[in-house]
Amino acid sequence: MAALSPTDVVDVLDADEQVEKRAAWEAFEFALLGDGDVEVTNGSHGDAGNHTYTVHVESGIPSHCTCPAWEYQPGVCKHMVAVGIREPVLEAATEDQQVRADGGVTLKEFGADDRDEDGCWCDDHQMPCFDCYNEGRRTLPGEGE
Repeated sequence: MAALSPTDVVDVLDADEQVEKRAAWEAFEFALLGDGDVEVTNGSHGDAGNHTYTVHVESGIPSHCTCPAWEYQPGVCKHMVAVGIREPVLEAATEDQQVRADGGVTLKEFGADDRDEDGCWCDDHQMPCFDCYNEGRRTLPGEGE
């Protein structure tokens, strides 16, 4: 199925005109949470922390929201429409999400050069490393006794 345009998404959501206008005019910020979830913060309010909700997108259509309006009022909420009318946000929420980084560094290449001119790093340890054991340079403790 081809992706719906923002206009088609709004038609499917069947939002009233006031909700559509508020979704377009208010200062929303979006953060992808993965698995189709988008965190929507309404920056039009001074206390944005009390105006941050999660909209879930299912098959390219916002399907539910954690806000009180979605829970207690008929029809879709402005947060769902806000996600639906912003095509890049909707597309990103619909696509398979990559795993978020843990804050570590990204290496261009992975490798370790533990070779030492004078020997191996395991020379100072009771247990040999795999290479030393495998190549017969060292034996396991207690082996051959």
